[in-house]
Amino acid sequence: VVHMANLAIYVSAHVNGVAEIHTNILRTQTFRNWYERYPEKFVNITNGITPRRWLLLNNPEMARLIDGKIGDGWHTDLPQLKKLTPFLDGMLPAFVRIKRENKKKLAAYISEHEGVDLSPDFIFDVQVKRLHEYKRQMLNALSVLWYYFGIKDGEITDFPPTAFIFGAKAAPGYYLAKAIIKFINEVAKLVNGDPAVADKMKVVFVQNYNVSYAEKIVCAADISEQISLAGMEASGTSNMKFMLNGTVTLGTMDGANVEICEEAGRENNYIFGAPVEEVAAIKQYYCPREIAEQNPRLKRALETLVDGTFSDGSGMLRKLYESLLTGYEPDRYLVLYDFADYVRVKTQLLYDFGTDEFNKKCLVNMANVGKFSADRSVSDYAKQIWNL
Repeated sequence: VVHMANLAIYVSAHVNGVAEIHTNILRTQTFRNWYERYPEKFVNITNGITPRRWLLLNNPEMARLIDGKIGDGWHTDLPQLKKLTPFLDGMLPAFVRIKRENKKKLAAYISEHEGVDLSPDFIFDVQVKRLHEYKRQMLNALSVLWYYFGIKDGEITDFPPTAFIFGAKAAPGYYLAKAIIKFINEVAKLVNGDPAVADKMKVVFVQNYNVSYAEKIVCAADISEQISLAGMEASGTSNMKFMLNGTVTLGTMDGANVEICEEAGRENNYIFGAPVEEVAAIKQYYCPREIAEQNPRLKRALETLVDGTFSDGSGMLRKLYESLLTGYEPDRYLVLYDFADYVRVKTQLLYDFGTDEFNKKCLVNMANVGKFSADRSVSDYAKQIWNL
């Protein structure tokens, strides 16, 4: 038996983990034996995105605001955005106005294409990316139900009006990923069909999520959900696109989130969850059923998968339930383990939203996004890999 990764490492000149945390995981865990034999092969060049598409093209009014403060050199030298730092307080009113206009445009587009009406006065809480269990869209969806039941029961009385926006595609044969898509859409039907919460919550799973949709979403988001289990996300680039457009990250210390916090400050983002150093040990003793029993509202949200709340003629939702609670390796991505910390930090974020302090965090992220330019990535490849 020939293992493809081993063969690839042997014949390659270099191996890149595409984010500092994952390059270190390759060196110390996944391919430790290879690293000990060929240490010179292992390099880190963190991924990047192009500011021409992801700010100049999709958010032109914000780009003009920046040009008016520091000129246009940042178009091809993204670290120049750091020059915005002295101007951030004065930019707040214009930043808030432009963000709201972008939210109005996205709301109109979603109304036309998805048939769901969103108010730009709602917080736009966004998770858009490939659908995979490790990216934990399930964690987000369960939190939506947790908030919904809390509002319905009167336990949550002053919930900040929030639109939960999902976008994703699943691999054709990935059964559980498709089950998660079904679950999110069932949650959306429940929430959007209940007039009692119409002024508090909306849920939408956008159809055919692609780059064109992403261009409209990343400049309108108030929250960037990057909630993969620590140690699973190689890098991520949606996190960079949101950061570039002035959005705080709600996430774990995984992938490029680690470097986002290094660049913009952990205090300017919202971090939760088990750190990568503890994940393996947690899995040795972890019992997801105990977590569910200790959190009645979470248990109620989980029971909707099997108690007839949602249509499940195919049995997909039951399989999802089993994967979290009763399967061979239940909840392998620690959805329930991280749940309490996730809703704690997420709730804090929702209540922080709209304050000058919150908006300043958004701008601090934008001003410190320079490292994540694809121009820097390509330059690093040219110097370290291609010897150009």
